[in-house]
Amino acid sequence: MTSNKKVSIYILTLIFGLTHLVSNSQNIDSLLVALETTMSKRNEYDNSKELRINNLKKLLQDPEATLENQYYLINRLISEYEYYSFDSTLDYIEKNLKLAQQLDNNLFIQESTLRLAKLLATSGRYDESINLLEELDTSKLSVDLITDYFIIYKRCYSELRSISRVNSIREKYEQLYYTYKDSLDIQISKLGENSKLYLEIAEQNYRDLSNTKKALEINAKRLALVEVGTREYAMVAFNRSYMSHEIDGNRLNQKKFLILSALSDIQSSVKDNASMSNLAVIFFEEGDVDRAHKFISFSFEDAKFYNSKLRFLDISNVLPAISKSYEIETNKQNNTLKKQLMFISFLSAILLVALFFIIKQYKKIKIGREHLKTANLQLNELNEKLSFTNKDLKRLYEELSAVDTIKEQYIGTFLNLYSDYIDKLDVYRKTVRKYIVTNKTNDLLELIKSKNIVDEELKLFYENFDKSFLHIYPNFIENFNLLLKKGEQIIVKEDNTLTVELRIFALIRLGISNSSQISKILRYSVNTIYNYRVKIRNIAINREEFEDKVKTIT
Repeated sequence: MTSNKKVSIYILTLIFGLTHLVSNSQNIDSLLVALETTMSKRNEYDNSKELRINNLKKLLQDPEATLENQYYLINRLISEYEYYSFDSTLDYIEKNLKLAQQLDNNLFIQESTLRLAKLLATSGRYDESINLLEELDTSKLSVDLITDYFIIYKRCYSELRSISRVNSIREKYEQLYYTYKDSLDIQISKLGENSKLYLEIAEQNYRDLSNTKKALEINAKRLALVEVGTREYAMVAFNRSYMSHEIDGNRLNQKKFLILSALSDIQSSVKDNASMSNLAVIFFEEGDVDRAHKFISFSFEDAKFYNSKLRFLDISNVLPAISKSYEIETNKQNNTLKKQLMFISFLSAILLVALFFIIKQYKKIKIGREHLKTANLQLNELNEKLSFTNKDLKRLYEELSAVDTIKEQYIGTFLNLYSDYIDKLDVYRKTVRKYIVTNKTNDLLELIKSKNIVDEELKLFYENFDKSFLHIYPNFIENFNLLLKKGEQIIVKEDNTLTVELRIFALIRLGISNSSQISKILRYSVNTIYNYRVKIRNIAINREEFEDKVKTIT
């Protein structure tokens, strides 16, 4: 290879790298705008959380609620409070533990004890958590609970080994960590390889082995399984941020996933979070003191609300330095502002003098008025052109009004459907209550076993979905068949109905392309949805671009 070619390749590589860097930088800027907007809406998300909590509390106050029902309601309250308020979570776990003991229900006692141990572990109270775990009889734990048991133990010893400064003690914690890790690995090996828990543990194991590349691959699978705006997404994105930085030292990717994690934390009202404080540290190191101070203050408020001593400790390590730098920066800005005010005052004096001369030039304005007359004539011509434009706008408005009418019809239709569902649920509730009151247990069991109601409602759902979708896209079936090979077209048996395959791709046309979401809507397994999609792509004229073309069918 000649030296000229080497130089050319080097230049092209440099240009590509710079282009990629600029693109990533712009993406970070957009994400930061989204983050700061979401931060301003924190109270809205928190109000939604409080509304759910208050509704559960009202249900808990029902005098007819049995102790067992109270236990399940408190479990839901614990789930709402778990990463929102430490004190409330602790309070309700202890209430449930008392209820479990009152019911003499061993499963409830074990479940509540493990929940308490987990809360203590996540808040840095490792010794207390381990003491609780030691009281449990592992031979009596269910499969799910024994998995939680090993997870909590593993977390405790993972944290203890990292904070211990005594070698012999640290080695002991290290040995215990791997003991419980091995037990957990054996336990999750019974799970499917695509389950969330299996992937979570697998990712952690690869990170322990410093195989960051493989851990990132597992993390990508986890991201695909979790929903944006949830704590699960925030946790997976948080792990990815530091793995991205570890594997290529890319700060932009690290910031990107920390921002995504922080967005989901705020949207799901997670107060026990770390993404925002870590972002603050990064921006502080980069010299963006204003943004660092904004993020660390926000994080401090969350930690104060949650009342986590562990989170307070993390923030206290960086808050003083950021606050001091912010104060210095603010003082500099104030001094600059004073100088600017003095300069503006000087300019104002000059402006007064200039104003005196401007008044003398008033007569020249008359000449300008003549020019204005000419401009007015030109404006009249423009007004005529605008009138034509207004006619076009009127036509567009009429078209939009027609679309709004269709929307109103469908809103009315679906409101009626929801009302019908509520009525059916009320009838079903009254029937169940009647059977219970009259002690017709066998009849009640037969009613519960029957799937007729579900099948009928599902059939009604399909009919309404098909009718509504084909009303919006009347040519969908015809245009869809144009994308398939000759002789492979799909023929529907009745008007205003869709086949299973057509319903799947109708949802893709509506923007729902995730197989998990489609399976939930149509009530088929994810594998069934996947098989149908593969089957149709295999008979498509252009297999690679098929689904993209479906999304553009009008």
